[in-house]
Amino acid sequence: MTTATLAPPAIAAHGVTRSFGDVKAVVDATLTVPHGSVTALIGPNGCGKTTLMLMLAGLLQPDGGTISVDGHSPVSDSAAVRNAIGWMPDQFGSWDNLTCLQTLTLVGRAYREKKEYARQRGLGLLELVHLSEFADRPTRVLSRGQKQRLSLARALIHDPQVLLLDEPANGLDPRSRVELRQLVRELAAGGKTILVSSHVLSELDEMVDDAIFMSKGSTLGAETQAMVADARTKYRVEALDAAALLAALSGYGIAAEEIEGGAIVRVADEPNAVSLLAALVRDGVPVHRFAPVGSALEQTYMAMNEERR
Repeated sequence: MTTATLAPPAIAAHGVTRSFGDVKAVVDATLTVPHGSVTALIGPNGCGKTTLMLMLAGLLQPDGGTISVDGHSPVSDSAAVRNAIGWMPDQFGSWDNLTCLQTLTLVGRAYREKKEYARQRGLGLLELVHLSEFADRPTRVLSRGQKQRLSLARALIHDPQVLLLDEPANGLDPRSRVELRQLVRELAAGGKTILVSSHVLSELDEMVDDAIFMSKGSTLGAETQAMVADARTKYRVEALDAAALLAALSGYGIAAEEIEGGAIVRVADEPNAVSLLAALVRDGVPVHRFAPVGSALEQTYMAMNEERR
């Protein structure tokens, strides 16, 4: 009988540290990101997110700890890590006089792709990020949001297995943000692993499978995971007759936090939410709103209250 060997995570870090002089940017970062998943990296400005992502990308060496990306160490095997990852920084640096297609072709050539293949790959990616009309226009004419989309295409040019996206929604209009969410989920469904840092927490809720929180240079573990799980049990229920709603909830033995026009209740999971709504409708309660209480990630972030400490 053979014993199956579990595949290592796509990204793993343990006890990672990094200082800049007397400033300790990353104190203790420990995380794992499974293959084919979308994971959020969340924390306030200055908590060390970008420094951590730069180390994962092999662009900054850690002072201590270990990192593995697609089975390779950015410290000892940086070339393998560069081939494995697509890096999208929070600020898009470009050659202003190059066209969008020339930019992607040049980056493809840097990854040793043949020129014509890199060009065709670039055309396909420009179509993917809805920039085909700008293929032959210089990057300097792009808006902030368009540059973000080109930056994502650039990160994908060599078909990496791991994507590190630092604030990818910055500057995007609402439609582009929806398209970004859809594209990220499609990439994950295709087997890519994605670690995304963003302050747009309500959108991350619809995009990610898991979340890692950072505070003062350290990743937070089980406590924040429990907070996220708890936040996802909260539902807001409103009815035209609030008294009837509260009476029904009491009759079901469900504790309720009374709010104007309704109540906040805790529901274990979606099947239980369906059952509760069905019971209220069956009992004639005129429910006009029944939904989760906002973003679970946002609720957890605010509960951490990091920026006010």
